[in-house]
Amino acid sequence: MASADATVPALNLLMDLTVDTVLLRRLYVLFIIEVDSRRVHVLGVAAHPTGEWVAQQARNLMMSLGERTIRFRHLIRDRDTKFTRAFDAVFASENIEAIKTPVRAPKAKQVVSHCTSSGRFVCV
Repeated sequence: MASADATVPALNLLMDLTVDTVLLRRLYVLFIIEVDSRRVHVLGVAAHPTGEWVAQQARNLMMSLGERTIRFRHLIRDRDTKFTRAFDAVFASENIEAIKTPVRAPKAKQVVSHCTSSGRFVCV
């Protein structure tokens, strides 16, 4: 018998997506994918993202989701140093557990990898 958590949607987050502009500048796109619906939330774009900026984008997301946050139990994220304790605390305050992907486990971010490698946000 499956556990109750098996039916609870997870958020999957990736910040590694980079975009090179026409002027040869590199930008970083922070987005979150709702795994169950494949809905993409673009949280922000920055040339030099910091931990404070990422945490603020997470706070903005929680405010925009409002009561929908109760649907989510897990945030699957990579081990980038920009995801600080403050970032994890934003999700913890909404009872969403932040889970770091294992080291060298590309399949752990399969939904995100498929989305970005197959034409950028194809799963919207």
